[in-house]
Amino acid sequence: FGKEWNEAISGDYGGQCMKDYFTAIDEMAKEPYVDKDRLGCVGASFGGFSVYWLAGHHDKRFKAFIAHDGIFNMEMQYLETEEMWFANWDMGGAYWEKNNPVAQRTFANSPHLFVDKWDTPILCIHGEKDYRILAGQGMAAFNAAVLRGVPAELLIYPDENHWVLKPQNGVLWQRTFFEWLDQWLKKN
Repeated sequence: FGKEWNEAISGDYGGQCMKDYFTAIDEMAKEPYVDKDRLGCVGASFGGFSVYWLAGHHDKRFKAFIAHDGIFNMEMQYLETEEMWFANWDMGGAYWEKNNPVAQRTFANSPHLFVDKWDTPILCIHGEKDYRILAGQGMAAFNAAVLRGVPAELLIYPDENHWVLKPQNGVLWQRTFFEWLDQWLKKN
C-alpha cells in the first residue's frame, strides 16, 4: 500500500495493525475450509511482537502461538537494541518522554503489560546472536508464560542471530515449529 501506509505502523504498535490482524482472522474464520476452533498465530520480528501482544488480547481466537525473535518488553527493547535510530523512529522516542504522546502510546502497548491475560500455549524462539532484539526478550516471555501456568516451550539458538541460517538449526526449527502446531492444533 506504499510508504505512507507502511510507516503508519511506527508509533502505533498496538493500534491499527492489530485491528487489521483481528479483521483478517475473523474474516478467514468464516471460510468453510477454516476450522475456527483450531487457529494458530505465528510471527517473527515485528510478527513476534505481534504474537506476544495478541496473546494478551485475542479473546480466545487462537489455540497456539509461536513467536520468533519478537519484542516482549518495549522498555527493555528501547535500551538494549543496537539499532537506536530504528528504536527512536519506530517507538516514537524514549519511554521517559512523558510529554511525547507517540512514545507513551507505544510503551503503553508493550506485550509484557498484558501477561495477566495470557491463557494460550506459546512457543518462544530466539537466537543469542540477535543484537537487534536480544534473546532475553524471548526468555522473559517464556518465563512469564510458565509463571502464569500457560503451557510454553523455549528454543534458544546460541549460534544464530535474527534469523536461522545454519542447516541443522533450520531442521530443528522446522521440527519444533510443526510439532508445536501439531500438539495444539491437530485433531486427536
